[in-house]
Amino acid sequence: MVTLRQLEYLVTIVDQGSFTRAAELLHVTQPALSHQIRVLERQLGGPLLERLPRLIRLTPAGRAMLPHARAALAETRRAEQAARRTAGTANGEVELATLYGYSLGLLPAVLRAWRRLRPDVGVRLFEHRHADELRDAMAAGQADLALGPPPPDWAGPVHPVGEEEFVVVVAADDPVAADPAPFRLSTLADRAWVHYAPGNGLADLLDQACAAAGFQPRPAVRTEQTAAAPLLAAAGLGPTLAAAHVIPPAFDGHLLHPTPPIRRPLAVWTRTDPDPLTAAFRTVLTREVTARLAV
Repeated sequence: MVTLRQLEYLVTIVDQGSFTRAAELLHVTQPALSHQIRVLERQLGGPLLERLPRLIRLTPAGRAMLPHARAALAETRRAEQAARRTAGTANGEVELATLYGYSLGLLPAVLRAWRRLRPDVGVRLFEHRHADELRDAMAAGQADLALGPPPPDWAGPVHPVGEEEFVVVVAADDPVAADPAPFRLSTLADRAWVHYAPGNGLADLLDQACAAAGFQPRPAVRTEQTAAAPLLAAAGLGPTLAAAHVIPPAFDGHLLHPTPPIRRPLAVWTRTDPDPLTAAFRTVLTREVTARLAV
């Protein structure tokens, strides 16, 4: 039977890239570490690691095993934290995985409400650029719960919280800002856009929205930062697409609401039914995000 200690040994070897460094970190002898890996490989029916002169490589079986090993260790750590919370031996910390834009527009109100309710419990944020990265991180056990677009075919509990609306941002003196007619994205087909860098999920969203309108956006500039795109658009560098909730109240650009509207569903999701503390945080998160999206 595979043990958590064997999984910990495997993950540490991969992370350190060396049996020697892993043995030092784990405070075991290198022969003992190698023995446990050989036992694990026999139990699983084949090699997990390829031992090269200066490198450790995962075999296909090892690559298949590694994310499950990480998830099992993370889940064990979280189970220990949940037990301590229930027993009152630790104040604890709630871990939330999300996307960069939500830290700007949605989470400040959530964290303020949570701090008022539970000032003794901290929150750790893991922020990702793309919804696919968020899903993979959650599947690997990175955090207690996630806020983001609901992943398809997710096995755990998923709680919808609403839809985020996207607006097109232009400079305040842009001619399109003065047009009283309903705004259609195709109006800006010949413009150069403030686009997002590849890997940012909003790059895909912008491309998909423009494709639905019959054109491919031509980048004037690409930015890694979700918060930077509306500022660059307001400075006149080109239109951009941004979630309405990230736009600050005193923003000096102009917002256009496309027809048809561009929206994306949001949800709070976990791998399993959460412990009481995480469930309490989920309640606050769901309430505050739903209220913010309804504004």
